Amino acid sequence: MTARLFVTLTLVLGSVAIGELVGPQGSRLYDGTVQAAAGVAAACICFAAAGRRTGVQRRWRLLAGLGLACWALMRLYWVALDVIDAGRPVDAIADIGFLVLPAFLLFGLLNVPYSRLRPVPTSARRDQIALLLDSVLISGSLVALAWSAVPDQVVSWAGQTPGAIGMAAAYAISDLLLLTMVVLLLATRPGSRSGRQPLLLAGVAITGFGVSDTLRLINLGEGPLTPLQSAGYLVGCGFVALAAVSRPAAIDEPVPAGAERDWLHLLLPYVPVTATGVVIAISTGAGNPLSPFQAYLGWLGLGLVVARQMFTIVDNTVLLDRVSEGQQRLHHQAYHDPLTGLANRALFRERLVLALDAHRHRGKPLAVLFADLDDFKLINDSFGHAMGDRVLHAIADRMQGCVNDEDLVARLGGDEFAVVLDHRPADAEPTGHRILAALREPFLIDGHRIGVGASIGLVVPDPGEPLTADTLLRRADAAMYSSKRRGKGALARYAGTADGAPNADLPHLLAQALVAGGRPAAAGFEVYYQPIVSLDDGATVAVEALARWTLPAAGGAVHPDVFVTVAERTGQVAAIDDFVLDQACADAATLAAIYGRPIDVHVNVSAGRLGQAGLEEAVRAALARHPLPPSRLIIEITETHRIQDLPAAAAAATRLRALGPRIALDDFGSGFNALAQLHSLPVDIVKLDSMLTDVDVDPERAGALCRSVLAICDELNIVVVAEGIETTSRAAGLAALGCPLGQGYLFGQPAPVHRLAPPAIPTQRQLS
Repeated sequence: MTARLFVTLTLVLGSVAIGELVGPQGSRLYDGTVQAAAGVAAACICFAAAGRRTGVQRRWRLLAGLGLACWALMRLYWVALDVIDAGRPVDAIADIGFLVLPAFLLFGLLNVPYSRLRPVPTSARRDQIALLLDSVLISGSLVALAWSAVPDQVVSWAGQTPGAIGMAAAYAISDLLLLTMVVLLLATRPGSRSGRQPLLLAGVAITGFGVSDTLRLINLGEGPLTPLQSAGYLVGCGFVALAAVSRPAAIDEPVPAGAERDWLHLLLPYVPVTATGVVIAISTGAGNPLSPFQAYLGWLGLGLVVARQMFTIVDNTVLLDRVSEGQQRLHHQAYHDPLTGLANRALFRERLVLALDAHRHRGKPLAVLFADLDDFKLINDSFGHAMGDRVLHAIADRMQGCVNDEDLVARLGGDEFAVVLDHRPADAEPTGHRILAALREPFLIDGHRIGVGASIGLVVPDPGEPLTADTLLRRADAAMYSSKRRGKGALARYAGTADGAPNADLPHLLAQALVAGGRPAAAGFEVYYQPIVSLDDGATVAVEALARWTLPAAGGAVHPDVFVTVAERTGQVAAIDDFVLDQACADAATLAAIYGRPIDVHVNVSAGRLGQAGLEEAVRAALARHPLPPSRLIIEITETHRIQDLPAAAAAATRLRALGPRIALDDFGSGFNALAQLHSLPVDIVKLDSMLTDVDVDPERAGALCRSVLAICDELNIVVVAEGIETTSRAAGLAALGCPLGQGYLFGQPAPVHRLAPPAIPTQRQLS
């Protein structure tokens, strides 16, 4: 662009210099010829540049090229007239043809709002009208200001007809209008440097045309312009061509922060209007009456101001509507779940607080349902989280259809839902059963029939009972866990007894039992052991350590599935894992004495802990405190959560193995990513899920699967343990397939260490 600018200015200066040397007689013919040539050259450049572009960028270049071509033809026409009749008058009617170029440039500039919208988005068509109004308003004010401020002695119009003066003035005013549009676009439309370059060059071109047209208007009575005075026409043609060949803005070019000030768009048009009004007021105050032209411009300016204000009012109305819509959208996002569209925890709590206030002060009845989906993790593991999200959305729709319009259904997070019934709380229990019945119907999604169950807790506070929203929700949560302990898929009502049974607040009690520095064993936690035997001779070769929790406040033993789920949801599962790990290492010597030989100890660790801080330290500390050889400790990775980052988990498992323990993969065949885990994790032992070991029920299919897994593990030097063995026929079938180890109720149920004894079971030789 720098080289093109240098060449353009050199050609202009050279042409002007030659014109000055030609002399007065030939300068008019020379100027017309050079200007026509410049116009033709610039038009050709614009057409060529338009051919390489599309859309708005092509359109304005074509318009500029057409305008320049018409302007050049008019120049050639005047050259021909000068050759035929050098003494012709300058006010020929054909002079109007020169206005074609400003008209085409006007249409070209009106295309800019399509590609350079203002910071506050508006309709491009409306932006075009506002731009044109602003430009006419400003340029009209400047013309009125010039008319009032410029003395009559400056102009030389002697002997010129009103038509010639008006035509010359039209050229200068059209240039002023175009230049005003360029200034407005540059001041009010953001853009990168390269994006603003065509506008800047167009502004220079219009300034060149404007200077020469203004000199022609002022010196109209003195004859043709000199080559130096008409140099603006050459500058205008050259810079229009430079604008056409300027490179387009890159998509990622930064926009100057200073350009993003939309207040300029509103304020700028009124600055010249105000200045003009002040000057005219001073002039009339001094005793100078308004001329008809000034009065006309004044009325025109007033009309344009009114029209511009109408656009501003429309702008403000649209802006207020958008602000209102944005506030409503933000409010909806703040109080609704983005996945299901239900109320979120924040809105649920607000509604519950209001309902409790009405219950406390006016005795208005109230009921709360708390629903937790049963085994929803299996859906995510089996079908993926995208399918799980679609199921959650379908569940929300069904729950919404089970309640009245006045009731509030909320998704509190994950697979937890809640309902506030503060209009007809007597319908709470029937509503809960309707929800259970609705969720029992399978969901048909993408050809898959997906069954979902739920456990629901119901709480109805007594009149006058001083409760907080958190307390009420915790009671509903406790009732829901009571339903899970009864077998899931049911509704349990909060009993409200003094000790909380059977609706104990499990999350709170679990937190108390596992509080930092506390003793889980003193809070009812124990470690049970289930034997793992050799299917060949029935000898116990290992035991699996399992956590058990007895809690009088919860009505006795809490099922492991329940308290482990609560621990995972509340972030306390690591404390349970560490307690079992330490106790199992401490019981290793006693276990060896019971079975007459050192045996391996399997300890479960949640897959979600792999790679997290604390696991490796806990294993290292347990091995240091107790005399268990590290090779006798097996860390079982239980896939309670999908392993999101297998490489990181594999690195953590490798570090654990470096401490001495071996790694086992629990429930192999039931997880979402079992084969991928077998490939990625440094596994020493695989425990076949009971879904794959029913060779006595389905010998062909289950047998084929077991043989395949056994063959894969044999190639990888991985030991296989078959889980869920409850019958001698299943044990015999697995042994016949070559499975070396087994675990199940046939060999012994989980029991505390003081109740363990070597199993009296048939050996493989006896089974066969």
